[in-house]
Amino acid sequence: MNTQTPQRATLGADLRALRKARGLTLTEIADRLNRSVGWLSQVERDMSDPSISDLRQIAECLGVPMSMLFSHSAAPVEEQGYVVRAVSRRPMGSGEEGLIEELLSPDLTDDFEMVHSTFEPRSKMQKPADRPTQEVGYMISGQLDLTIGARHFTVGPGDSFRIKHEPYQWANPYDEPAVAIWVIAPPVY
Repeated sequence: MNTQTPQRATLGADLRALRKARGLTLTEIADRLNRSVGWLSQVERDMSDPSISDLRQIAECLGVPMSMLFSHSAAPVEEQGYVVRAVSRRPMGSGEEGLIEELLSPDLTDDFEMVHSTFEPRSKMQKPADRPTQEVGYMISGQLDLTIGARHFTVGPGDSFRIKHEPYQWANPYDEPAVAIWVIAPPVY
């Protein structure tokens, strides 16, 4: 019987969604972790608790920051899977490039994820990203310089943009933070 606290209720579902989004099987991940398929299956069904070391290895296999795997915040049972309160957003990434991201989606089990992104003043993405996703962004405030493929744009409040299987890079060379909402399919965090 599952005795997980509400804080941990979505960890397994998120792990399963991330694994599937990367086209990986239980066997492939279990082999990389030196664990049994049964153990990993139980983790994905929230029937077994992985250790911190296990979580570190799983995050590495899935290419996600550790913060994504243990930042599940307790929500009232009736809100779980439906509502994410502003104070309960899950942080993503390290923020080292000047990008602070928070997951707006209740979990990663949908065909997409929604992310709140704050680009600090004078920050820049160090290397272009090229991932097999479709992404749409909507600017709430500030300005952001985008390079999508070979095209360059400056977007501001009320502007939106799409990145579809193309390399992209962002920069905020301005004095104010830029804030955007991103929808990414499939989930990558």
